[in-house]
Amino acid sequence: MTKRLRTLWVLLLLSSLPGLIPQAFAHHSFAMYNNEKQIKFTGKVSRFDWTNPHVYIEMDGKGADGKAKHWTIECANISILGRLGWTFNMIKVGDEITVIVAPLHSGQPGALLKQVKLPDGRKMGNGNPAGPPDPALVEG
Repeated sequence: MTKRLRTLWVLLLLSSLPGLIPQAFAHHSFAMYNNEKQIKFTGKVSRFDWTNPHVYIEMDGKGADGKAKHWTIECANISILGRLGWTFNMIKVGDEITVIVAPLHSGQPGALLKQVKLPDGRKMGNGNPAGPPDPALVEG
């Protein structure tokens, strides 16, 4: 390889770095969730998505106001959950689970998982992004 060709490759590589750096640090915020107002409710699972970038639980349950709602609950990613002992098939459609969540500030039936109690009685956390549930904050 000639010196000129090598220089061209180095310049090409260096010119592509600025476009890659923001992607390496990109991640969305959990600011849309109200971590000061955790709620607890029981319901039936209608969907469990073991996907990246985040795992989702969809369930029908009652909110703090006592009204039935269809909830979409965001969890950490599969890597974090896997280290905590979660598996892709531990929650199934039709399972009755109890969750502690931080609801959306908007009041819509969406939330960030703090803890889930599975049908077999095991309690599973959500890892670092969500933090542990605070029993003093749980309303329902």
